[in-house]
Amino acid sequence: MANIPSNPHHAPSPRSQRGAALPWVFFGFLAVAGFFFFTEHRAHLMGALPFLLLALCPLMHFFHGGHGGHQGHGAPGPEPRDASAGAGSQGSAGATPPAPPAPRPPHQH
Repeated sequence: MANIPSNPHHAPSPRSQRGAALPWVFFGFLAVAGFFFFTEHRAHLMGALPFLLLALCPLMHFFHGGHGGHQGHGAPGPEPRDASAGAGSQGSAGATPPAPPAPRPPHQH
Protein backbone atom coordinates (compact mmCIF):
# COMPACT_ATOMS: atom_id res chain seq x y z
CA MET A 1 0.00 0.00 0.00
CA ALA A 2 1.11 3.53 -0.66
CA ASN A 3 1.82 6.03 2.10
CA ILE A 4 -1.56 7.73 2.18
CA PRO A 5 -2.17 9.98 5.18
CA SER A 6 -5.04 8.83 7.35
CA ASN A 7 -6.66 12.29 7.17
CA PRO A 8 -5.73 14.21 4.02
CA HIS A 9 -7.38 17.43 5.27
CA HIS A 10 -4.81 17.87 8.07
CA ALA A 11 -1.68 17.33 6.03
CA PRO A 12 0.65 20.33 6.42
CA SER A 13 1.18 22.21 3.22
CA PRO A 14 4.16 24.44 2.46
CA ARG A 15 1.79 27.42 2.16
CA SER A 16 0.39 26.98 5.72
CA GLN A 17 3.90 26.63 7.16
CA ARG A 18 4.96 29.83 5.40
CA GLY A 19 1.88 31.64 6.72
CA ALA A 20 2.75 30.68 10.31
CA ALA A 21 6.11 32.48 10.06
CA LEU A 22 4.63 35.64 8.54
CA PRO A 23 3.71 37.36 11.86
CA TRP A 24 7.21 36.70 13.24
CA VAL A 25 8.81 38.23 10.15
CA PHE A 26 6.49 41.25 10.34
CA PHE A 27 7.18 41.93 14.03
CA GLY A 28 10.90 41.39 13.50
CA PHE A 29 10.84 43.98 10.73
CA LEU A 30 8.96 46.40 13.00
CA ALA A 31 11.50 45.91 15.80
CA VAL A 32 14.47 46.59 13.50
CA ALA A 33 12.76 49.59 11.88
CA GLY A 34 11.84 50.99 15.32
CA PHE A 35 15.41 50.59 16.54
CA PHE A 36 16.87 52.47 13.59
CA PHE A 37 14.16 55.12 13.75
CA PHE A 38 14.96 55.74 17.42
CA THR A 39 18.74 55.82 16.99
CA GLU A 40 18.64 58.12 13.95
CA HIS A 41 16.05 60.55 15.33
CA ARG A 42 16.94 60.49 19.03
CA ALA A 43 17.95 64.18 19.10
CA HIS A 44 14.65 65.24 17.55
CA LEU A 45 12.62 63.05 19.88
CA MET A 46 14.42 64.21 23.03
CA GLY A 47 14.05 67.85 21.97
CA ALA A 48 10.29 67.39 21.62
CA LEU A 49 9.88 65.49 24.90
CA PRO A 50 9.09 68.55 27.10
CA PHE A 51 6.42 69.66 24.63
CA LEU A 52 4.95 66.18 24.53
CA LEU A 53 4.71 66.14 28.33
CA LEU A 54 2.96 69.51 28.27
CA ALA A 55 0.58 68.23 25.59
CA LEU A 56 -0.30 65.29 27.85
CA CYS A 57 -1.53 67.59 30.64
CA PRO A 58 -4.88 68.46 28.99
CA LEU A 59 -5.40 64.83 28.04
CA MET A 60 -4.81 63.66 31.60
CA HIS A 61 -7.14 66.40 32.84
CA PHE A 62 -9.84 65.27 30.41
CA PHE A 63 -9.55 61.53 31.04
CA HIS A 64 -9.36 61.79 34.84
CA GLY A 65 -12.44 63.94 35.29
CA GLY A 66 -10.91 67.37 35.80
CA HIS A 67 -10.64 69.05 39.19
CA GLY A 68 -12.25 67.24 42.10
CA GLY A 69 -13.40 64.23 40.12
CA HIS A 70 -13.41 61.91 43.14
CA GLN A 71 -16.59 63.20 44.82
CA GLY A 72 -18.94 60.99 42.85
CA HIS A 73 -22.23 61.68 41.14
CA GLY A 74 -24.56 63.97 43.02
CA ALA A 75 -22.52 63.94 46.21
CA PRO A 76 -23.34 66.91 48.41
CA GLY A 77 -20.67 69.55 48.68
CA PRO A 78 -19.47 71.17 51.89
CA GLU A 79 -22.19 72.46 54.16
CA PRO A 80 -22.74 76.24 53.99
CA ARG A 81 -21.69 78.18 57.07
CA ASP A 82 -24.46 79.19 59.43
CA ALA A 83 -25.12 82.92 58.91
CA SER A 84 -26.52 83.33 62.45
CA ALA A 85 -23.17 82.47 64.03
CA GLY A 86 -21.38 85.79 63.93
CA ALA A 87 -17.65 86.22 63.58
CA GLY A 88 -17.31 87.25 67.22
CA SER A 89 -18.88 84.07 68.62
CA GLN A 90 -16.28 81.68 67.16
CA GLY A 91 -13.46 82.64 69.47
CA SER A 92 -15.44 83.05 72.70
CA ALA A 93 -14.79 80.64 75.55
CA GLY A 94 -18.46 79.96 76.27
CA ALA A 95 -19.46 79.05 72.70
CA THR A 96 -20.84 75.57 72.11
CA PRO A 97 -19.12 73.46 69.45
CA PRO A 98 -21.01 72.93 66.20
CA ALA A 99 -23.00 69.74 65.75
CA PRO A 100 -21.29 67.00 63.72
CA PRO A 101 -22.40 66.77 60.09
CA ALA A 102 -25.12 64.29 59.14
CA PRO A 103 -23.86 61.02 57.65
CA ARG A 104 -23.78 60.93 53.86
CA PRO A 105 -25.78 58.34 51.93
CA PRO A 106 -23.73 55.54 50.33
CA HIS A 107 -22.24 56.22 46.90
CA GLN A 108 -24.37 54.81 44.07
CA HIS A 109 -23.67 54.63 40.34
